[in-house]
Amino acid sequence: MKYKISKEFTETPGGRFYTDGDFSGEMFREEVLKSLLETAISSNEKIIIDLDDTYGYGSSFLEEAFGGLARIKTTKIVKEIIDFKSNDEPEQIERLKKYIEDASK
Repeated sequence: MKYKISKEFTETPGGRFYTDGDFSGEMFREEVLKSLLETAISSNEKIIIDLDDTYGYGSSFLEEAFGGLARIKTTKIVKEIIDFKSNDEPEQIERLKKYIEDASK
């Protein structure tokens, strides 16, 4: 299963929380990621999150969305089911993996 943030959520990811404005990491986690994860689990699929073609990601958006998901669903589940793709900023993938890993600490 593939999900491209710029096409299906926004080209302009926002801050950490709903209160920080539109398209926050919290909104992405609560309104998109949780559902994607449950669908992937029930259909025994992996999710490939495409990070390309946005105007950039703040660390607060990424940590809240993906680190927050790991805190809710466990780091192990998130690491097993979600993969990332980024041709624009491949270093972003390592940052995301660190946020997910650090969520269990």
